[in-house]
Amino acid sequence: MFKKLYLLIILVFLSGITLFAQTREELQKRKLEIERELEDLTRQYSETQKNKKSSLKQLALIKKKINARENLVNNINREVKQMDETIFLNERDIYRLKKELDTLKIKYGKSIIFAYKNRGSYEYLNFLFSAGSFNDAIKRAMYLKSYRQNRETQANTIVKSGVLLKEKITTLSINKKQRLSTLDIQNKQLKVLQDDKAEQDQVVLQIKDKEQELNTQIKEREKQRQKVVLAVNAVIRREIEEAKKRDEAKRLKLLEAQRKAAANSKANEAAANAKTNGTAVAKPGKKAPADSEPTTGLSTIPRDRSYSPLESTPEGMEMSLNFENNKGSLPWPVSNGVVTIDFGITKMEGTKLNQKSDGIEIAVPVGSNVRCVADGEVVNTSEVAGEMIVIVKHGKYFTGYKNLSSIVVSRDQEVKAGSVLGKSGTSIDGEGAILLMIMNDKGVFLNPKPWLKSR
Repeated sequence: MFKKLYLLIILVFLSGITLFAQTREELQKRKLEIERELEDLTRQYSETQKNKKSSLKQLALIKKKINARENLVNNINREVKQMDETIFLNERDIYRLKKELDTLKIKYGKSIIFAYKNRGSYEYLNFLFSAGSFNDAIKRAMYLKSYRQNRETQANTIVKSGVLLKEKITTLSINKKQRLSTLDIQNKQLKVLQDDKAEQDQVVLQIKDKEQELNTQIKEREKQRQKVVLAVNAVIRREIEEAKKRDEAKRLKLLEAQRKAAANSKANEAAANAKTNGTAVAKPGKKAPADSEPTTGLSTIPRDRSYSPLESTPEGMEMSLNFENNKGSLPWPVSNGVVTIDFGITKMEGTKLNQKSDGIEIAVPVGSNVRCVADGEVVNTSEVAGEMIVIVKHGKYFTGYKNLSSIVVSRDQEVKAGSVLGKSGTSIDGEGAILLMIMNDKGVFLNPKPWLKSR
């Protein structure tokens, strides 16, 4: 009984530690990720402040800083709640351990008193010789031996339970100190959050003061965006038309092969009839074996998938499926950087200004390597609206990389995920950045963020 009780106490103690350690580890990992993000945002924001033309980017960065800081505070809140729960569990375990220890001591005390009262050899012998039979005497001897061992087990259990109790009390003390330290960090972060919000208000006031100038800048961006959209759609249409032509050529080749096969079949039949009738005819050509008849070379399209000329080859279908299957785990085009402009329409807080983006703009130092996010084929390298762009085809999907200062690939070149396409340049406001776009064969722009792996 005492062994089972001791094992139960050990299991409760260890399970509480393991649960806390796992949860705390996850929270600490997330905390470090947010802190790294805040460091990047702070660095980018400091650089942007030097550029008088980048008020919109300053606002975007300060908003992201605030969001990241709020996420950090929320993460710390969860950590504090976890600590509170752990402290409660430890206090409850200490209370139980104390009660169990008191119970063990009482039972042990009674057994010691009983042993003291019956400590003489006379009582021991009297107990044995009063047995009704030899077997009964053996049983009584075994009982006395077991009783002595039980007292030893009781004593060991009391000692070990006392050690566990001390460890629990020490752990509780550490938990409380960690909680106080975490609360101190939380208070500091809340103060910095208030400073960030005050700074955001100042940036909004600056934007209001030069709203007309920024409106002109946004219009320039919109003109550039529309030119890029036209260029991208032209590339997609060209690729689709070329794929259709290839399909049509394969279809015509197949029809011609079928026509020749049919003609050979008729000639063979006529020759057989003529031989039967004794008439000599020209010897027809051999019919190609069934397994050597030409095929279209088209890939098998799944029943639940609509036809796309860009998936009419096994290679095209494989690239499409590979791109789709890696949604949420595609690598980022740059090794570091901060998303300063999100996909879609972004409204400038406190103003009537808003801007549209067909991708995500990532702030990076000028000259950073820009890498392909998936296996594919380069279908365009050109300059659009004064900025260099690379477009890569992945089956029926396309990725675009804009704001490059140089390009190191050429059209029709096959590339792998991670292949360097060129170097990053500057955006229209003069800041180091690249724009990543994802499109499908319908010319629809997709939000790249859900396709990329989390950082």
